[in-house]
Amino acid sequence: MEANLRWSLVTAVAPIAWGTNYYVTREFLPAGHPLYGAAFRALPAGLLLLAVCRELPRGSWWGKSLLLGFLNMGGFFALVYVAAQRLPTSAASTVMATAPLVMMLFAWALIAERPGPPQLTGAGLGVAGVSLMLLTGDVPVDALGVAASVAAMAMSSLGYILAKRWSGEADVLSSTAWQLLGGGLMLLPFAVGVEGSPPDLDPQALLAFGYVTVVATALAFAAWFAGLRRLPAATVGLLGLLNPVTGVLLGTAIAGETLTFRQICGLLLTLAGILLGRRGGFLTARDEGNSAGSN
Repeated sequence: MEANLRWSLVTAVAPIAWGTNYYVTREFLPAGHPLYGAAFRALPAGLLLLAVCRELPRGSWWGKSLLLGFLNMGGFFALVYVAAQRLPTSAASTVMATAPLVMMLFAWALIAERPGPPQLTGAGLGVAGVSLMLLTGDVPVDALGVAASVAAMAMSSLGYILAKRWSGEADVLSSTAWQLLGGGLMLLPFAVGVEGSPPDLDPQALLAFGYVTVVATALAFAAWFAGLRRLPAATVGLLGLLNPVTGVLLGTAIAGETLTFRQICGLLLTLAGILLGRRGGFLTARDEGNSAGSN
């Protein structure tokens, strides 16, 4: 239990850092350059981690790094950048709140982790809580922004489970670095071809990219993949709900917004879903076989 709590706290670093990323992207980074924005986020973070681990991929990890880099980094970052520029944080975060449930389904199909009632109930509470926290009747809906957010959620959910499936084949820092570099290198030629010259970055934007690179990317993804190695995918997915919770609390702290009764109820529901999901309740194929043999 102590080990699970410790790794849950480590994993929680990621969604908390990502919860600040929507605000930073929307307020400080140049609009209209999602491909450059994604490449500028992934490549420096990958180089930073590679400088620490000093190890290159071997064998099948060249291909796996490219696939995971596309799902978890390159394609995901570009879609998140589009969503952040075209949707209010509330709408984008609500779509992403369905990720725990999608991760559970992929984990069941690919690594034989069948979610139990606590995880499924926790995911439902989480989606309901995020909706209460963020959605209002006057939230504008941009079809492209919604599509980008849904695609990002589905791609990353699949990528995370594949990363967990292959986690025993490379250490965390190395595999994270390879994914970031693979995703960033795939994006760069598309950025040049589609968006032309890179955007001009003022000192404020450079500082914002520095934060996004070091904290919201290198540190966050290393913590996230470390948690995926040691915790059930359902637990990790539910911890991801700290992302929108962080966004709401950040708005309260920075913009001086006051939490409404509805938002407080949503916040409590979301936290209840996260805590409920930590109670275990997932079964692997081996567990099911043992259970059947004992009956």
